[in-house]
Amino acid sequence: MKIENVTACVFDAYGTLFDVNSAAAKCKEKLGDKWEGFANAWRTTQLEYTWLRSLMKKYKNFWQITEDSLDHTMATFKIDKNMREELLNLYKELIPYPEVKECLDGLKSKKIKIAILSNGTPDLLKRLVESNNIQNYFDDIMSVENVGVYKPDSKVYEMPIKKYSCKPENICFLSSNTWDVSGGGIFGYNAIWVNRFNKIFDKLDYKPQHIINNLNQLLKLV
Repeated sequence: MKIENVTACVFDAYGTLFDVNSAAAKCKEKLGDKWEGFANAWRTTQLEYTWLRSLMKKYKNFWQITEDSLDHTMATFKIDKNMREELLNLYKELIPYPEVKECLDGLKSKKIKIAILSNGTPDLLKRLVESNNIQNYFDDIMSVENVGVYKPDSKVYEMPIKKYSCKPENICFLSSNTWDVSGGGIFGYNAIWVNRFNKIFDKLDYKPQHIINNLNQLLKLV
C-alpha cells in the first residue's frame, strides 16, 4: 500500500544509512573473536547515555557521548587503550549499507525531499556523507544539536515539520532503531522500520504500518 501525500523522506543515520559496527569490523583482527560483542556493547552504551542525559537534562554532544561510551566499553572488554584513537577515527567514516545509493537515486527521481534527522553532530554527519560521496542527495541534514536533547524527545521530531511547514503525516520517517520508529510514529510520522536483521519490535504501544528489510523497498511505498 502506497503512502500518500509525502513531502519528505527523513532518514535516521546511525544504523539506518550507516553500519555502526563497521568501525569495529575494520579492527576485528586486533579485537579478535570479541569484536562483534564489543561493537554491540559500544552502540548500546552510546544509546543509553543519550537517553540518560536527556532525562537528567545534562546534555553532551554526540561525539562526546561516543567517546565516553567507547571508554566504558573498552574498559569492560579489556581492550588495549592504544586502539582508542583508531576506533574513534573509523567511527567518523562509517560505511553505508550497500543499497543506500540506489535508494537515494530512486527518491531523487521522484522529486521528494530527502533529509537526515540524527543524534549526530553537524560536523560528524557532514563528514559521514562526504566521506561516502552521498552529500548531494540530501536537501537537509538535521542534528539534535539544534534542540539540545536526544531522540525520542518530540522536540527532535518537530524539526522537519518546522523546516518543511508540513504536518507529521507528510513525513515518511525511516529508522532501523525500534525505539526511534516508535518515537517518530507516536509523534505522527509515517514511520517505517528498516528491519535488516530479523529482530523483534519493542513493546512501546506502537506498531509500524510498514516494515522493510532493505531501503530499496521504500521506493515501492512512496
